[in-house]
Amino acid sequence: MTRIGIYGGTFSPPHNGHLLAAKAFMEQMWLDLLYVIPTAIPPHKEMEVEVSAADRLEMCRLAFGGMEGVYVSDMEIRRGGKSYTVDTLRELSGEDRRLFLLCGTDMMLTLDGWREPEEIFRLCYPIYIRRENDRFLDAMIIQKIALYQEKYGKVVRKLVTEPLELSSNDVRKKLVNGEDISNLVPPAVEKYIRDNHLYV
Repeated sequence: MTRIGIYGGTFSPPHNGHLLAAKAFMEQMWLDLLYVIPTAIPPHKEMEVEVSAADRLEMCRLAFGGMEGVYVSDMEIRRGGKSYTVDTLRELSGEDRRLFLLCGTDMMLTLDGWREPEEIFRLCYPIYIRRENDRFLDAMIIQKIALYQEKYGKVVRKLVTEPLELSSNDVRKKLVNGEDISNLVPPAVEKYIRDNHLYV
């Protein structure tokens, strides 16, 4: 049984928090392969800044390219339109594969509102990572995990990491303000952003 991780997102741009999450995901879930999949059009949020899918894909290749076992896929970009997780899971599923889906806290808390949640839980094991230190969310998380187990028969597991409170939005704001981002993104990603005048 091949253990495959799925890490989707807008990745606009990919940053060091994404890399830490990917490493923890691979190590703690004993993944054989991790698919990093930039969305075409995210169904759950509006794209604030117009950066092409091709640019986001290339930045992901630069960011994750050095990680063994990671494959940056353009499957959602090629599919076009809104990128629904259930479609990606169907495309990657197989009898000899066990799929694990990485979510941030916000996404994990709304999984039951995604397209075909029953099918998502049937096809994969959702895993979540905390990217914030908001203790007010603790009770809500416990409640949701219990609900998912009762409703869909799957336990949503947590990656054990120190929360890194960093978002792509933080990086974009610093770029707009002309601030340094060298400690927030991989060097190759920063060079690509500067060379192509992105987010300014």
